[in-house]
Amino acid sequence: MRREVPLNNRGPLEVDYCTLDDLAVCRAQGWMDILGLTIFSIDDVRVDTGNLPVAHVKMAPLGNTGALCEVWRAQGPFRTGQMGHVQYRASDNFVFGCIDLTEPSTAGGRHPDPTLSMITEQAYTELFRCIEFLGFPHLVRIWNHLPEINCEADGLERYRQFNEARQRSFLAFRAGVAGNVPAACALGSPQETSLVVYFLAGKETGTAIENPRQISSWDYPAEYGAFSPMFSRAILAKSSNEAVLLVSGTASIVGHQTVHANRVLDQARETASNLCALVAEVNRKSGQKVFSTQQLQYKVYVRHREDYEVVAQELQRTLRPSVSPVFLQADICRSDLLVEVEAVGLPC
Repeated sequence: MRREVPLNNRGPLEVDYCTLDDLAVCRAQGWMDILGLTIFSIDDVRVDTGNLPVAHVKMAPLGNTGALCEVWRAQGPFRTGQMGHVQYRASDNFVFGCIDLTEPSTAGGRHPDPTLSMITEQAYTELFRCIEFLGFPHLVRIWNHLPEINCEADGLERYRQFNEARQRSFLAFRAGVAGNVPAACALGSPQETSLVVYFLAGKETGTAIENPRQISSWDYPAEYGAFSPMFSRAILAKSSNEAVLLVSGTASIVGHQTVHANRVLDQARETASNLCALVAEVNRKSGQKVFSTQQLQYKVYVRHREDYEVVAQELQRTLRPSVSPVFLQADICRSDLLVEVEAVGLPC
């Protein structure tokens, strides 16, 4: 899965997906071009990465692979460290950071109701303090992994509790909650796992792109909760005159409504249509064809393991990616959604 690209030919920010064996090569080279790393595995994986920031997400890869490594690459030199619970590594243009917080459990193994809100606010408070201290004030992409995302606690879905706490943190640090907000996703992990947040921030503000087929998340009606999910459909993250496209988790939503509820093939097809429309909007705003759906690197979340092959075949047919997507089993933020796709891309 790893693409070999000479260091001096790299874009401002790139992502590769590889196995643990491939990761050994990076270690042997001294992590010379690695900004940050995420490891997806249900099993506990221990890798000697020195002081490199590593997010560990309890999520099962699909498609005959063991642990999946998401490797973010940039050109050094790097600054590496830890501030509070946030591990980070910064290049001249971007910082990768991650934080892992565990909810206290009751004797019966269940989480007390308020704790997700508490640790979400803690995570985002530490995140904002870290990027302000480092001088990278512009969040461009955030990944949120929280246990039991669709479950209800204290009369409210945990995903809605998370959205409320996240928005409070943004407001506390005078960060915008509409318009040019970061690209993001929120996925569910199994019970008794941690809240894991990892992110990219830059010195320059990114450019938010909205999908003409969808209502902006911050304008969702109240039926989706008192506090909106609050993410841009995509961000063009800039570094000097270069840009990288960071596409948020995209699903079978038209306007603000789920379409083809619980029909996986139709949802995969609708999701592909949304991705095509989004890339077309990026190119329209750029005044030329800058990005292509075929050139994006996709990461796909599938709720049910048995749907993997159906989704893989449909996305291959509709998007025709030049690099094979990677697949993970995860709960999606809405209980009637079965598939979600995110992407990263450099200009054609």
